[in-house]
Amino acid sequence: MNGDIVAVLLAGGLSRRMGGQDKMLRDLGGQSILARVIACVEPQAGRLLLNANGDPARFAEFGLPVAADVEGDHAGPLAGVLTGMEWARANAPDCPWVMTAPTDAPFLPHDLALRLLAAVEGEGADMACASSGGRHHPVCGLWPVRLAGELRRAMVDEDIRKVDIWTGRYRLAVAEWPCDPVDPFFNANRPEDLAEAERILAESG
Repeated sequence: MNGDIVAVLLAGGLSRRMGGQDKMLRDLGGQSILARVIACVEPQAGRLLLNANGDPARFAEFGLPVAADVEGDHAGPLAGVLTGMEWARANAPDCPWVMTAPTDAPFLPHDLALRLLAAVEGEGADMACASSGGRHHPVCGLWPVRLAGELRRAMVDEDIRKVDIWTGRYRLAVAEWPCDPVDPFFNANRPEDLAEAERILAESG
């Protein structure tokens, strides 16, 4: 566990491709995708926060603090990053880092925090994101809480919504993971993705 990190589980989307249902609450191998994500990420961070809009009561069984987007109306992952930063500043002032992870990725790596932090420190970067198969995953990132004010200004004053546009202003380190035997950043966005995740789980079991 890294006490310097608040892990923010991003569930602020509308789940349109899953019929508007909370995709992270869908069952996968006898437990919800969200439960799988929590089990993976919890040992990696000092605190966990669920970033979700709407009625927080639907997540009560998980016992996590829930924070809605602090900026914009479903403004995307950057809103979740800002929400996490501002929550950490208020509730975990001793944590200099926020790590974000999507709640629809059931196979996240157990060394996510360790390797993102190592990438930042190794390159003297400001922040880091994950990559696999030559593709960056900006929602799986490590963000310095000290940039909360700058991110808020970018979102409010410049209407910036794309992660890549904002990270382009800073030194971004990239941590690479292999896709074999499974891409650890596989997303269960659609019903057919959920079926594929079931197949992967059955084969790995």
